[in-house]
Amino acid sequence: MKSPPLKGLWYFKTAAELGSFKQAAEALFVTQAAVSQQIRTLEQQLGCMLFERQTRKVLLTQQGQDLLPYLHKAFGQMEMGLSTLKSESQPKHH
Repeated sequence: MKSPPLKGLWYFKTAAELGSFKQAAEALFVTQAAVSQQIRTLEQQLGCMLFERQTRKVLLTQQGQDLLPYLHKAFGQMEMGLSTLKSESQPKHH
């Protein structure tokens, strides 16, 4: 399976944490339609529904619940890696 784009995974993680595409859009500084489109594309690529859409909120499906902890770990690892670059690029004072 081809890896889904990071943007779609990031939007999914944000919407899952906030329980709302609208709140995710506000947090990501994009439109609600952009969040919805990214997640729809991600669901198509993965071949499963990640959210159960309800009025004014979204709930994770079992597949969404299964995926979320892996994304927390993966994005956390990337943040740690990126922070090492930042600290290494700072001039060292003697």
